[in-house]
Amino acid sequence: MHHFFALLSRMKYIDRWALMRNTSRENISQHSQEVAMLAHALAVLGNCYLGKNYNVERAALLGLYHDATEIITGDMPTPVKYHNPRLRDAYKSLEAETAEKLLDTLPPAMRPYYAPLFAEADPALAKLVKAADKLSAYIKCLEEEKSGNHEFLSAKASIRTALAAAEVEEVDLFFTHFMDAYGKTLDELEM
Repeated sequence: MHHFFALLSRMKYIDRWALMRNTSRENISQHSQEVAMLAHALAVLGNCYLGKNYNVERAALLGLYHDATEIITGDMPTPVKYHNPRLRDAYKSLEAETAEKLLDTLPPAMRPYYAPLFAEADPALAKLVKAADKLSAYIKCLEEEKSGNHEFLSAKASIRTALAAAEVEEVDLFFTHFMDAYGKTLDELEM
């Protein structure tokens, strides 16, 4: 018996933003689905407007699995995870070990299909997925702010700064073409 998919199905039980008061709870399953959509969108934007040649389907899959190890490690808050280089490096090592343990729960014939989803070899695509992850966090901050929760204002500012510092042109295009719509109500969105 293999446990890989039963373990991954538990992503819905791991809440994000544990140190913050949330008006709407978010789990890593929801977050991963959004990151997959955003990574796909960023790859498409890069291909359409910047002459890139991203594998858009791969970008989506990487986004879908990017936090899968958190079913074992939990979601460590960003300020804690990046507090100092030793802690960051130790957590990265733990994530790598956890990915191996998860992959060991697959039948051997399936492992080669999933192993690359836990360690992207293409640095440009890995950077794009990281940007999608931050973009998802930024959108969460916008949603909380829109709900009247000021708890996320500082996080929103720091994430926006990090997105700008990452210098991912596709993120700039996403802001230009799509970000304003996140401030609208359903009735205001054109369909």
